Amino acid sequence: MNEIKTLLRSRYGVNQIITGEYDETLAVKCRNGIFVGARLGDLTAFHGIPFAKPPVGCLRWKAPQPPEDCSDVFEAYYNGKTAIQTEWYSEQASYYPQGEDCLYLNLWLNRSDESRSKPVMVFFHGGSYGWGGTADPMYDGARLVGKHPDIILVSAAYRIGLTGFVDFMSVKGGEDYPDAPNLGILDQIEALRWVRENIAAFGGDPDNVTIFGESAGGGSASLLPMIPQAKGLFRRAIAESGSVALTFSKQECQPYTEKLMKAAKASCMNDLLQLSEDDLKRINEELNDYNNFPQRDGRLIPFDPYLPYTEGATADVDLMIGTNSDEMNYWIGEIGGIVPYRVSMTVKFENDLKKLGNDDKKRVREFIHSLSGHNLWRMSEFYNETMFRLPAIRQAEGHAANGGRTYMYYWTTHSAIPMRRACHAVELAYVFGNLEETIYTGQRVDETQSDRVMQMWTNFARTGDPSIDDLEWDPYSAETRNTMILAEKPHIVQDPLKKQRETLSPLLRYMINPSYVDLDYNVPYMRKLAIGGVAALTAITASVILIKKLLER
Repeated sequence: MNEIKTLLRSRYGVNQIITGEYDETLAVKCRNGIFVGARLGDLTAFHGIPFAKPPVGCLRWKAPQPPEDCSDVFEAYYNGKTAIQTEWYSEQASYYPQGEDCLYLNLWLNRSDESRSKPVMVFFHGGSYGWGGTADPMYDGARLVGKHPDIILVSAAYRIGLTGFVDFMSVKGGEDYPDAPNLGILDQIEALRWVRENIAAFGGDPDNVTIFGESAGGGSASLLPMIPQAKGLFRRAIAESGSVALTFSKQECQPYTEKLMKAAKASCMNDLLQLSEDDLKRINEELNDYNNFPQRDGRLIPFDPYLPYTEGATADVDLMIGTNSDEMNYWIGEIGGIVPYRVSMTVKFENDLKKLGNDDKKRVREFIHSLSGHNLWRMSEFYNETMFRLPAIRQAEGHAANGGRTYMYYWTTHSAIPMRRACHAVELAYVFGNLEETIYTGQRVDETQSDRVMQMWTNFARTGDPSIDDLEWDPYSAETRNTMILAEKPHIVQDPLKKQRETLSPLLRYMINPSYVDLDYNVPYMRKLAIGGVAALTAITASVILIKKLLER
């Protein structure tokens, strides 16, 4: 990790105003300035273009404001700062310098294609709405745009964690910050407004913009089509391992507010506004295991986030959505290994089971007993379904039923890392063509498969149809349930895992999500047990017994 940190920090710099001569072939005039990029062969890369005013000072915890019009010339050589977050090995952007002033975007343009109406793809990173950033080398767009010169790729940052998703309505003075629970989503809309207003200057088509993202980015790509303020800013959306289910109720958002106020020793908003940037970083470290997802506030996001899809409010957007077959295995690494993962899963399973009615508990028992293998993997499959695949299916069903063009995929290509299988985020290296980024794949990915996946993603951005020359991708509907299995040899299957879908779909009303609060009272303790040999073994045995008892009720 020290090597990654050193590498990323060596790339840091602050873009300066250019007062002398500059290479006009690398410059593009935008409303908020003339930006000069860097040449990479046929490519020009623009880094650190501001799409909003810095959200600092009186704009802290306020909705993003558009940048001022400007005619100055600026370097676009360096990535903007990463949003404040805890450094974490699986989120490489966290090792890049951080700050509140983080609302910048990057753009890759291939000048070997001189057309003036190029499809545009805008990427929003993942990270549970509390981590991640555009500086992550996984999201470098040079390889994708190098192989698809007619595409313009943009990656846009947004506020996360304690600067992007906090509900202050219970705090004295918090009524002046009604947008605070969903600032990160509003930042994304502001980035899309900037793209709409300026992308033609780069040769892009403002009427052919595709948003895409993974995890929290996939959740964002699922939420944005339903938000009135985002209407007309994009035409298509690709949601990878993220759906409208990755949201919190107002009640679920309150524990984080309480923890933040306590950590800041604050009693009102004025106290919070006096905090320095270093204070925010320190507090964020203290609250490392907690952050909110976007809030179903009834203002920006409906209380029932599936409703806009089932009522046709999103039908004007083409949708491609999918999940990975072993999403949960990603957290083996995040939690700290197989032992704490096993115990943590038991704790979460117990907490979530408590929320269910008796009939739904019977459904869970039926599902668990229908699977073979160890209890841990059966629980993992329960969450693969209820937190990822089934919400994506519900979203796709509603979209297709109202005439929205819809495509579904199911990723099954495995990571080489032991026990990770087709885990959360494993597809990213394939999508961007960054074959050497092995943090999720465990080894250099197959270039042929990566080329095929990039072709599908970019074809969808071009036309709304992800089919490729040798493989027709049939649209999804509740009648056919055509699903592209993204394996070494991709193929269409109708209604994969039908029995699991039918058994567990009624549980979607509970909005089960990956909240770390569900693990609050056990995880730190169990992590210590995991190091303790006999104690760890005892904990595992106890967890297995607990699962069996829960399922016998």
